[in-house]
Amino acid sequence: MSLTDDLLRANAAYVEVFDASGLQQRPLKELAILTCMDSRYTAQGVIGLALGDAHVIRNAGGRVTEDAIRSLVLSAVLLGTRACVVIHHSDCGLFGRSDEELRQRVADVAGARVTFDFLPFHDLEQSVRDDVHALRACPYFPEGYEIVGFTYDVRTGRLQQIDDSP
Repeated sequence: MSLTDDLLRANAAYVEVFDASGLQQRPLKELAILTCMDSRYTAQGVIGLALGDAHVIRNAGGRVTEDAIRSLVLSAVLLGTRACVVIHHSDCGLFGRSDEELRQRVADVAGARVTFDFLPFHDLEQSVRDDVHALRACPYFPEGYEIVGFTYDVRTGRLQQIDDSP
């Protein structure tokens, strides 16, 4: 069996129990979540949400990038979200690394050297503060748009709100 065969078989099983056809584009909780692409948690699951409750933007590290801002702004302006939750997590693959180390790793594996930043970090809580502040500085969100930050512990499942004062 190929990967495609496995995926299509899994999708056929999913279709048999699919019940989300009534969901709308607008998230029910008017919430967006920016978090990491890590496979050890679901963004909705750690804060008790269900499918359709929130928009979820995931990237390496859950970092504020131009593309994350693009998605969050469209979520707010076109689809009515009124808040964003930023969640970074323990044991992240970007923690303690450097852009140079990551660029070299890609060059070693792929044979090509990237020019973009990977946005690694050395302080988990500070990375959340930095990203919350970056989003709050963005002029494209509606008046009153709320942004809060958390860390998530992948070993315990616990969220911790991060004080965002400088």
